[in-house]
Amino acid sequence: MIWRYFIVLQYNGKNYCGWQIQPGKPTVQAELNEKLSILLKDKIATTGAGRTDTGVHAKYFVAHFDISRNINQSLESLVFKLNRFLSSNIRIIKIMPVDNKAHARFDAISRSYNYYISTIKEVFKSEFVWQLHQKLDIEIMNKGSEVLKEYKDFTSFSKLGTDVKTNNCYISDAGWQMKDDIFMFSITADRFLRNMVRAIVGTMVCLGRHKIGIDQFRQIIEAQNRLKAGESAPAQGLFLWNITYPFEL
Repeated sequence: MIWRYFIVLQYNGKNYCGWQIQPGKPTVQAELNEKLSILLKDKIATTGAGRTDTGVHAKYFVAHFDISRNINQSLESLVFKLNRFLSSNIRIIKIMPVDNKAHARFDAISRSYNYYISTIKEVFKSEFVWQLHQKLDIEIMNKGSEVLKEYKDFTSFSKLGTDVKTNNCYISDAGWQMKDDIFMFSITADRFLRNMVRAIVGTMVCLGRHKIGIDQFRQIIEAQNRLKAGESAPAQGLFLWNITYPFEL
């Protein structure tokens, strides 16, 4: 019999080449697999809810793994040991048993990202924001956020050469907020393309600096051409913030 467990974690992506295993490169998945395998004395292969790019952070991430024995009685101890064993950049929040058909990736119904921009020089937050010393028009950027929800094909914001069946994504929420000198962009969708959020933010900064207008922003989306959009925003300001499922974790 196979037992399946969901694992909820968070990580600082600064020193990692993203979540997904890549030969010869440090990734969150590779480190987690290694440490789980040692502690559980079994070869463990985790499956993540998605993938984050190099340098991107996750406030809330979910993965699952299978094992050939029941470890329910030692889950709290396993969390404690993992947190001591893993690097300081990864924190395990919870491990829980689930139905062996539950899937961290395919059962997720939405994912939410936050992106942070600082308009002043940050001493203590520099690793987690894009320091952009320019004025931004939050009103027009929020108009752009509403425009995003009118479309479903986001080829213009997808990394070139990505092998996916469709570039359609259904954005349910998007918008900008400002607190003190920090601009925060929040976006929720059923799925995201590679580099999508950073490409959207980079293009919206062009909007906020009045380099393009709303009509041009629409034309960029409708062109379905990555070369028409703005440059991608730096990775360090991006956080995977939440993942929702049709069942409680």
